[in-house]
Amino acid sequence: MDKNRIEGAAKQAKGAVKDAVGKVTGDHSTQAEGKADKTEGKAQGAVGNAKDAVRDTFRS
Repeated sequence: MDKNRIEGAAKQAKGAVKDAVGKVTGDHSTQAEGKADKTEGKAQGAVGNAKDAVRDTFRS
């Protein structure tokens, strides 16, 4: 498993928490940061998935 997948999942979780806190407190800045973190985490996870797929293709 590529480390990007793990780090991406962690960023998504962190972003979800920030997004929720921003919603509860009415802090639009924190909410926006949370959404950005979630998006960044998804992208990083996708990179990890692609690396894993390439690695698996060449191992066969």
